[in-house]
Parts: sequence; C-alpha cells; structure tokens
Amino acid sequence: MRFLLYNICYGTHGNQKKFPLVGMLGKTHDHMDEIIDFIDEVNPDVMGLIEVDNGSYRSGKKCQVEKIAEKLGHFHTYRSKYATDSWWQRIPIYNKQGNAFLAKDTIRGEKYHYFEQGMKKLVIELELEHVTFFLVHLALGYRARQAQILHLYNMIKETNRPYIVAGDFNAFMGEDEIQLLMSASSLQNADKEMQPTFPSHKPKRHLDFILHSPEVRVNKFEMPQVQLSDHLPLVLDFDVVPVAD
Repeated sequence: MRFLLYNICYGTHGNQKKFPLVGMLGKTHDHMDEIIDFIDEVNPDVMGLIEVDNGSYRSGKKCQVEKIAEKLGHFHTYRSKYATDSWWQRIPIYNKQGNAFLAKDTIRGEKYHYFEQGMKKLVIELELEHVTFFLVHLALGYRARQAQILHLYNMIKETNRPYIVAGDFNAFMGEDEIQLLMSASSLQNADKEMQPTFPSHKPKRHLDFILHSPEVRVNKFEMPQVQLSDHLPLVLDFDVVPVAD
C-alpha cells in the first residue's frame, strides 16, 4: 500500500513565492492542477492532506478535496481544523481551512477528534480494512503542542489495530520533541534518516512525520523534491504484518 502525506498550503505556494507575506491569501489559479497532477503521478492508495481549502474565494468557491477526488476517483473525508464552537469558524477564509483523507478503497469509518488546547485542534481518524490512520496538524505554540501530544497518546493507545500517525507536527526541535510519544506508544519513524521537510526550496526543519506501529512494515520511504508547496511531500510504501492470534 502507498501512503502520501502532503501539506499543500491551500494550493497557494505559487503566490507565496511572489508575495511572501500575503501569498496565502491569494487565489490558487491553476496551481491546484499542478498538485493534482503530482498526486496522480505518485498514485497513492491513501493520502492525508494538510491545509486544504474547502471553498473560499481563493479556490474559486470550490472544495479542493472534492476536486482532487473527482479527478482521481477517490473516496474522501474532510473536516475543518477548528472546533465547531471556535470563534475561528466565524472568520471568512479561516472557516474554510481544514485537513482531509482520500483513499482508493472504500473508507470503513472515520472519526473527528479535537484537542482541548491550541488553535488547530483537529485529528482525523480513518479506518481502512487493515490499518487505521490518524492525521494531525499540531499547534505552533510549544506548550499547546506538548499538551496535544499527550492527548494524542491517550487517543492512540486505545487502538487495537495496526496504525499510522502522520501530519504536520510543527516540531521545531525535530524528532526530539515527539520522542516521549514514540517511546510510550512503540511508534517508529518511517523516515530513518530524519530528513527536514520545510521549507521545500531549502529544507531545514523536520516538521512532517509518518509514524507507525510495529505491525506496519516499511518497504520504501521517499521525499520527492518538489516545490508545489512550502512543505515537501512524504511517500510511504508499506505492508501490514498479520498479528498472530
């Protein structure tokens, strides 16, 4: 199975190159088509997308997830990254910002969890036939992020299936920041070389991770050097090792 993790920056990275301070507010124009072509070339069985626009003016009032799903013929699930009672939901553009999963096969189930602390609170739990995924985009503030990591640990320890935890952890200190989570839950980093993922034109920070339980066997991990977003994409080819009864 192939999994793609990608923070696509709402499809606005082309604008950011020209206007760094306001680029994220600009229209995506045809940049999403380039991202979709890249995804199609990677051909993932399942993908987790961070920073997706659900239909603001910048995406021409069209949901980017639905556009990708229609082009590739995938099932999909999307949710705003701000809690339903958050005042961010009342602010234009922000109330159209979220994360999503897309999958070739039928999605068996999805759940939406929200952390108690931080601005970005969403965790999407996706259940496929043999594996469960958790998609996260953690807080920028260190204290809130550490509280979220503890909450995430309590969430995933209830899982009795092989699982993958992936997303933009905003871990400015790299893997050291999530070492306790990994040790306590026996999670392993799919990227053994711990390569930086941000910014894409000259990566210095390891912000994006694909972590997996011991039952997930890594066949191949790669980080395509494309600059369609400010983050690099992560691609994992894996199998699920059957658990003995």
